[in-house]
Amino acid sequence: MAHVQMDFFSQALQVGSSIDLILPEAAAGAIGIDSQAADDPPVLYLLHGLSDDHTIWMRRTSIERYAAQYGLAVVMPAVGRSFYADMVSGPAYWSYLSEELPALVERCFRVGTGKEKTFVAGLSMGGYGAMKCALSFPERFAAVGAFSGSLDLGFRLDKAAEGGLDDLIARDIRLAFGDPPRLRPEDDLVELARRAAGRLDLPATYIACGSEDFLFDANERYHALLTELGIDHEYTVEPGIHEWGFWDRHIERFFVFCAGRGVL
Repeated sequence: MAHVQMDFFSQALQVGSSIDLILPEAAAGAIGIDSQAADDPPVLYLLHGLSDDHTIWMRRTSIERYAAQYGLAVVMPAVGRSFYADMVSGPAYWSYLSEELPALVERCFRVGTGKEKTFVAGLSMGGYGAMKCALSFPERFAAVGAFSGSLDLGFRLDKAAEGGLDDLIARDIRLAFGDPPRLRPEDDLVELARRAAGRLDLPATYIACGSEDFLFDANERYHALLTELGIDHEYTVEPGIHEWGFWDRHIERFFVFCAGRGVL
């Protein structure tokens, strides 16, 4: 696998930005790994959490090794503490992620395009961002994975308005969603799920959370909502907290899930 860091000027953000990519390459002769390079490999947009950046998945998981087994390209962007939103008081990170970034990647790299070759996944805040991508544009993605995702952001916004969150997170929420914070329909996973219910082109959906994770209740509520709406998904709970060992296991299991569903 080739590892690339790309620095560029983002029109959506109006500032220089960076992404990390891993791209399949033929690795005959490399010790301990066997990967192949297709002309148009499937591509995964892999999203980080609130305290992280575009380098974190490479530094704390074996994502390169897992992706090599499937000949999968992986794009890892940085969005700061934006909640993957077009911020009320900050840059337009949602426009960047959903519009500018895919066009940039497809223009600069030989990767697959279209629903059958495009995937999205993330952890914590990135789990929210991944589900937002998948439900906003189900026609674009073959599968979505959310690991320890912040999936009921409306509940957290209510807590922020009541002064019930850590000061730093409450500040981030106000910058993204206003003061007092208001969740717009296009940012609300509950509303997006209700709008998507009944569609036949929804991505294969994998959700996982640790039973001791502080976001466990959020995942339980969202699982119940998807079940009520008849949205097919795989929901996995196992002992665990909000930490990288859990996310390393479940990004690998997400690939196994996709392969089992015949989409990877």
